[in-house]
Amino acid sequence: MSFAIGTMLLAVVTAVACALPGTFVVLRRGSMLVDAIAHSVLPGIVVGYFITRNFDSPILIIGSALAGLLVVLGAEWLSRTGLLTGDAPQGLIFPALFSGGVILVSLNFANIHLDTHMVLAGDLNIAAFRHLIIGGVSVGPSYMYVMLAVLLVNVIFLTVFYSKLKVTTFDSEFAGSLGIRTGLINTAFMFLVSVTVTAAFNASGAILVIALVVVPPATAYLLSTRLPVMITLTVIIAIVGAVAGFWVAYVLDAATSAGMAVFYGIMFAAVLAGTRLAQRRRQLAHHEISALASA
Repeated sequence: MSFAIGTMLLAVVTAVACALPGTFVVLRRGSMLVDAIAHSVLPGIVVGYFITRNFDSPILIIGSALAGLLVVLGAEWLSRTGLLTGDAPQGLIFPALFSGGVILVSLNFANIHLDTHMVLAGDLNIAAFRHLIIGGVSVGPSYMYVMLAVLLVNVIFLTVFYSKLKVTTFDSEFAGSLGIRTGLINTAFMFLVSVTVTAAFNASGAILVIALVVVPPATAYLLSTRLPVMITLTVIIAIVGAVAGFWVAYVLDAATSAGMAVFYGIMFAAVLAGTRLAQRRRQLAHHEISALASA
């Protein structure tokens, strides 16, 4: 498998793995919580790499995801105290964790590719550099199979807990009255998001991963409010944006992750403009019908 095709496939798998749980993140209005998680996993990644010396290690991913979950649980606990409102709890916790991670990077790992650029933007090309060789034949980037495993876990979790996630997302009080342990479901789901963000860190960094998680489902939400349709559109948009963004970056010799994020932004802007135009036309048609009816 060529390096370009392998990198593109890694981009597609990473995008879909991030976008699937992102559907429920957007519906729960927790998009900026992804930003908090993405920044807070950095110290977990640094400590995990110090122990394993392997960015692909499952131990590193799980340990770092726990650091991300710490932000979620800490923010919920601070909110329950009633002393802080809105997203202030997140603003207190994740900057401290992220700053600690940056200090650890600059002190201990300044000479490897775990640098501030890697932390913020990631590098899909570096993540795809090492290929898995079977029988002397390249079967794609090794890290692609890490992301495939994460994608599989996401699909299984969302399939098994689909009904419970749906009811806790749209009406948590009703879910509680049905005997659903909403706190446990929410914690498990946010841990899944944290694992996904951590796994994608190599390819997209702490900032661009937000685009992979949030923008495809946010774009799909403009097109349909039916959950099954929204999930399907999310996957399609994630794939199209990943492929198109990769090839645009490839032609321009630009950063692949950034190219994907920019293309996702263009897709969102185009869909938003189209839906607003369609809405405006419907309003004008309604006014015309009303005017004819009253004449």
